[in-house]
Amino acid sequence: MHFANANVFEAISDAVDEVNKLKGVASGTAWDASSNFDNEKNKSAFRQYEEACDRVKSFYREQHEKQTVEFNLRVRQEFKKTVRARMGIWEAMEKLNTLVDDSDPDTSLTQIEHLLQTAEAIRRDGKPEWMQVTGLVHDLGKLLYLFGSEGQWDVVGDTFVVGCKFSDKIIYPETFSGNPDLHDTVYSTEYGVYSPHCGLENVMLSWGHDEYLYHVLKNQSSLPEDALYMIRYHSFYPWHREGAYAHLTNAADERALTAVRAFNPYDLYSKSDEPVDPEKLKPYYQGLIAKFFPEVIEW
Repeated sequence: MHFANANVFEAISDAVDEVNKLKGVASGTAWDASSNFDNEKNKSAFRQYEEACDRVKSFYREQHEKQTVEFNLRVRQEFKKTVRARMGIWEAMEKLNTLVDDSDPDTSLTQIEHLLQTAEAIRRDGKPEWMQVTGLVHDLGKLLYLFGSEGQWDVVGDTFVVGCKFSDKIIYPETFSGNPDLHDTVYSTEYGVYSPHCGLENVMLSWGHDEYLYHVLKNQSSLPEDALYMIRYHSFYPWHREGAYAHLTNAADERALTAVRAFNPYDLYSKSDEPVDPEKLKPYYQGLIAKFFPEVIEW
């Protein structure tokens, strides 16, 4: 992958975050108490919103056209039979750090700084170690972009359910017009291939960094279930912010909803915090990493 492409990737990823900030964050309800670190933040101040929206809409048009059932089935089969790399968590963070947009005048944050700022915000609010380390790793699925992804559209962006009617609560729902599943006699129906209240565990979410990292870590970590919810659903805005897919969720998903709503403010609003020193924080977080992850993970 060329670094120019990495710069474009980072610009798109940042723009998606800016639009999600603008849409507002639902509050969570211990670990699920409302966040405190962002109480004084001006959440109405966002950079280059109109430009971000144009860039994001173009990105989502491509994502919405290409995230089909056929693609999602294929990429999951490839995931099961392919080990892309073998490395530990901190090494993965350093590898992800090659995705830096040095040409972006509006942010000097590296990927590792965002991960550390998210973790540090959770730490300052007194949340438990497992939640701190979840903040530390939550975006490591973006390594997909370095592992031969088909583009940005299958790595970043809001996620949604494939295999049933596309919800009008998804951002820019009109951009699904070019997706062949929109015209499929099964996939275009309300329940599609699913049954009423089957639960999110039994639906297929659009492939991206959330879904990828969830599948990597669910059997290669000792993270609690709530942490895995935070990782898997933190980009699933149509559900956790807009209330979509109530016809597919069940009682078990209420816990997941609490978890992801408790996590998301730390992801969205920590980028404006003071810069962090990775080397200074490394010993503390390496200690946490050792508690929850093996030395080497298969990516």
